[in-house]
Amino acid sequence: MTQESATSWTRWLDPPLLVLTGLGLLVGGLSYQLGWPDIAAGSWAAGSLVMAVVLCVEMARRLSRGETGVDLVALLAIIAALAFGQWLVAAVVALMLASGRALEYYTSRRAERELRMLVDRAPHFAWLEDGEALRQVPVEQVRVGQVIRVRLGEVVPVDGRLLSGSASLDESALSGEPLPVTRSEGGALRSGVVNLGDPIRIEATQTSAQSTYAGVVRLAEAARRSRAPFVRLADRYALLFVPATLLVAGLAWQLSGDAMRALAVLVVATPCPLILAVPIAIVGGISRAARRGILIKDGATLEALANVRQLFLDKTGTLTSGQVRLQSVEVTGGHEASQVLAWAASLAQASVHPISEAIVRAAQSQRIPLQAPQAVEEIPGAGLAGRVGEHGVRLGTLSFVRAGGDVGRWAEDVLRRMDYAACGGSFVEVDGAPAGALLFTDQVRRETPRVVRRLRALGIARIVMLTGDRRETAEMIALAAGIDELRAGLTPADKVRAVQEAGGAGPTLMVGDGINDAPALAAADVGVAMGAAGASASSEAAGVVVLMDRLDRLLEALDIARRTKAIARQAVMAGMGLSFLAMLAAAFGYLPALAGAVLQEIIDVMVILYALRALGLNPRPAGPLSGDDLDHLQEEHEALGQLLGRLRQWAGGFAQLPPQEASATLSDLVDDLQRLLAEHERNDERTLYPKLASRLVGEEPLLPLSYGHREIFRLLLLLGRMRDDLRRDPGSLPLEEVQTLLIRLDTLVRLHFDQEEELYRCLDQR
Repeated sequence: MTQESATSWTRWLDPPLLVLTGLGLLVGGLSYQLGWPDIAAGSWAAGSLVMAVVLCVEMARRLSRGETGVDLVALLAIIAALAFGQWLVAAVVALMLASGRALEYYTSRRAERELRMLVDRAPHFAWLEDGEALRQVPVEQVRVGQVIRVRLGEVVPVDGRLLSGSASLDESALSGEPLPVTRSEGGALRSGVVNLGDPIRIEATQTSAQSTYAGVVRLAEAARRSRAPFVRLADRYALLFVPATLLVAGLAWQLSGDAMRALAVLVVATPCPLILAVPIAIVGGISRAARRGILIKDGATLEALANVRQLFLDKTGTLTSGQVRLQSVEVTGGHEASQVLAWAASLAQASVHPISEAIVRAAQSQRIPLQAPQAVEEIPGAGLAGRVGEHGVRLGTLSFVRAGGDVGRWAEDVLRRMDYAACGGSFVEVDGAPAGALLFTDQVRRETPRVVRRLRALGIARIVMLTGDRRETAEMIALAAGIDELRAGLTPADKVRAVQEAGGAGPTLMVGDGINDAPALAAADVGVAMGAAGASASSEAAGVVVLMDRLDRLLEALDIARRTKAIARQAVMAGMGLSFLAMLAAAFGYLPALAGAVLQEIIDVMVILYALRALGLNPRPAGPLSGDDLDHLQEEHEALGQLLGRLRQWAGGFAQLPPQEASATLSDLVDDLQRLLAEHERNDERTLYPKLASRLVGEEPLLPLSYGHREIFRLLLLLGRMRDDLRRDPGSLPLEEVQTLLIRLDTLVRLHFDQEEELYRCLDQR
């Protein structure tokens, strides 16, 4: 019943050991009933000696590695029973140990089922097209550019591009979603998905070792082999548990003069709950996560995930969809939009960055011919430089493109439009002169605001967005997502430093795409890579891969990790507590050795069954809401009444003010709105809404009100930018545009307050 039994070299012994010890006990019992006591004693002794020999071998192997173990107590219990001529007790203890080992063997296999399924379904062969014929080859021999065929029911062996018209696929092994999906010709296919329709042709774009499913298999294998620090802690417990057990047994013998009490103490002291509960719970939690499309690399990662209180999120592809689309092309210097796009797209062909790919897709959709770029240099987080035909072209951030030169009024106007529209952009310079700018949109994932709210409810104290984008653009995304802390304009090295600096305040969690963010993922205590496509690249940098490209799976990963650790601790505490009580009962003579062996087996079974709860975890509700909370919130609404009156006043007459007075009025109003109104809504989001949600029906009943918060924050940010523009140049902005925004904010805030107060009244049943 030791941890060593979980290793591969002894695991096969567990079922035969149960059979041998069971036969020894059964044959001995029959012999005793037939009046053959010597044969009965020999049979019982033989069964217990088999177990003793196995324990001795395992102890020797552990000691050779410098490890100790609580196995010693079990071995001493068998030896003591044999020394005192208690053959039946020795046989029962041996059967108890063997049955516990067998139970661990079968429950561990049950807990590992999802992990084994991921590993076992990995394809080993592929059908390679060889002229008109098909040739079966090992999947390791498939090379990039070769065409393979996947028949009905077969697993796609490597990442590739679909050459057939369409394909119906089962992607549940990667996404956890059972419904089939349809892919069209030219679309990318990931290895590990199953063909549900007619045979399809695929052009390999990766070798098997570099493909998506290979990374998934590596992570699954690592999870199966892992031992968490909490599991290894059982070995260190032996340094205290074994001497304590021997001391209690010795005192019981010394004070009572009855050696059988010492034997009874040794029998019930076998710490099977400590040995069995933790590994079963940890593997069960990892397997449960795998069932939901979340691959946790090892038990150490699961334990670290359970402890995190700080979360860092990449923007593109994590908080946003990552599906960047070209919105418009702004030009200067008499250039045509199509020509600027052609220069930019030709240069962008040399990069795999999502923005570069979006530029190329936009040019191809307009059937713009592209040239092969030459002498391309890419600066991560900044842009690209190279030659397109006879022209030198630079593409990227404004600071990279201008390289210290004068920005100009045209670029300032583009930046302002980007800020107001909450979009990103890349500037284009040709032969040293500004040529244009490409504006992009990348929408916040629909589930992102809900996920951020629930992360706070789970106890994440700090949520930070890290991005290389400009602060003005990133602020809109942060507000739409509900994130309060933002670090923008970061290089990959800056992201690493941000994560490392936060390490002193507690465990850190970094979520990114698993490729561009690999350094930051590796720097965090736990790195989470989004999307199965990042599984291969993240197998070293990230400890967790969310195979389905959905941020809400992060919530499930956190909940599974925390509840798994809680279950493991509860199982250990309960099991060890019961064993300790049994030791005391045995020491005082109330529990004979034979009855103690049976009782210990019952405790083992109870602990293992409890640990198996980690295979089926459900989210827990947030805490209750008190009447004092409701009173406080209504008082805050009343206190904001004067400020809302000012907002209503200027929403009706701001455009009639003189420019200088309008600038001062807007400045005072926006300062107060950001100081009072915004802070009130943020407090609601952080503290009130999680409590309210626990008293309402549904998974996210307050999501509409939360959307109202984010729209208020967005309008306040836009008003702040207009205030700053009017301060610099009172005539730079039509006052009617400001008044329109004030009207929208006034209408939204009053409607939002009415909705909240009506909800409070419904919940206040005192």
